[in-house]
Amino acid sequence: MIAAYDIGTTVIKGALLSEKGKFLAFSSRTLDMVKIGVAGHYEADTLQWKKAFREITAHNLELVGTGAEVRAAIISGNGPTLVPVSHSGEFLSPVMSWMDRRGTAETEIIREVSGRYLDPTFYLPKALWLAGNRPDVYAETGHFLSCPESMLFWLTGNAVTVLPGTHFLQYFWDDNLLDELDLERAKFPEFSKPGKITGVVSAAGAKASGLPQGLPVITAGADFVVSLLGTGAVSPGRACDRAGTSEGINLCTEIEITDPRLMWYGHVVEPWYNISGIISTSGRAFDWIKEITGAGSLRNDELDAEAAESRPGADRLLFLPYLAGERAPLWDPNARGAFIGLGLNHTRKDMIRAVLESTGFAMRDVIEVIAEHGAKIDDLRITGGPAKSNLWNQIKADITGKNLLVPESTESELLGDLILALYGLGDSEDMADTADSIVKIRKVFEPRIENRGLYEDMFGLYRDSYGGLKNIFSSLSGIEDKDKDKDKDKDKDKEEA
Repeated sequence: MIAAYDIGTTVIKGALLSEKGKFLAFSSRTLDMVKIGVAGHYEADTLQWKKAFREITAHNLELVGTGAEVRAAIISGNGPTLVPVSHSGEFLSPVMSWMDRRGTAETEIIREVSGRYLDPTFYLPKALWLAGNRPDVYAETGHFLSCPESMLFWLTGNAVTVLPGTHFLQYFWDDNLLDELDLERAKFPEFSKPGKITGVVSAAGAKASGLPQGLPVITAGADFVVSLLGTGAVSPGRACDRAGTSEGINLCTEIEITDPRLMWYGHVVEPWYNISGIISTSGRAFDWIKEITGAGSLRNDELDAEAAESRPGADRLLFLPYLAGERAPLWDPNARGAFIGLGLNHTRKDMIRAVLESTGFAMRDVIEVIAEHGAKIDDLRITGGPAKSNLWNQIKADITGKNLLVPESTESELLGDLILALYGLGDSEDMADTADSIVKIRKVFEPRIENRGLYEDMFGLYRDSYGGLKNIFSSLSGIEDKDKDKDKDKDKDKEEA
């Protein structure tokens, strides 16, 4: 059996899986973000990762008993969260999560130097920000690692950067770019492919994690990569809808698309491409509306039932889900959330439904850009916590016009980990065939024709709403920057005094 783990933004999951994909044991723990209180700053707590990992490991091993043999461990996780690790192996702060956007100025520096755009959420702008704003942390850093890579290091003592394919280099770095930015090459580990044995659990790793010493540890990488395998999105036309705190549309296609509004790279299954559009806050927007409307104590299914009482179109209410800026297809760090058309007639149920529908509109925004290039999406295979919501699934199908497939297991990251582990151990020669044998579809949501016209109109207004507010969003961010400058001047005056 294989010990598989996935570290998300708000939850870490772990399972012991049979080679056929059966869950022999499963456990999860919730995670909290570090409370910063500064716009654009989102940090993760690695102590929580380690504590949760130990608890999950102990629980799962206890469930299966002492007679079962664990053959390997594999860890995927959220990216691009940046973890600075000291020369002595300690995890340093700040650990800037994938949502963190404080590297906006550094993004422009990288664009000037290289001619390419790297969103502030990516690894390199964050590392450059640390070099300029936290030189103490930068100097102490021995390795810059992603979330899952840092946990591999914790277990094995070996530092690698998982690169699913050469096309990914455009979103990472190369030696020339590091030199031009005056960043130390030694802090950026060598690249490794997913499905490779990167080392074994060390004595220290065994003591810290509860896994047996000497256990092989296999590279996985970012959660969206393993989700492609874990949903069976391994042949052209199949797309994975990674639903969670954020939303990721990842299409397996034979067409190379280099549109800057999307991300593109080689699929982990060759020779296909993976065309990706990441939406920053979908599940997080749902959590937010629960919190601010006083519904935090209600279960998600209770909120679903309430939202279902609102008619499709939420009584003509739109929501822009840009609560932490937006990535694809806008790539606008200044974008903000907004209700459009709010009136005295609207209730909490309308607002909740509008938030649910906003994810469908954001997904369609990505899908429309993909379609411009002739790439076809036959179906969407959903994974993650929101896949449990029949209402949300139906809304997505209605708005996108695509069949939405729900697998028997929506723990696609863990299943994808398993498929990579079997490949790394030599049990599997073809990851696509292995995925098709393991991933089974439980339910299909088909688009309802009676809602097509309504959602066509609403989607047009959704796009127009961002276009009309874009300059206002930018101006609001400019006001924030002026306030920050005033605060810096006050601090400087205090120091001089």
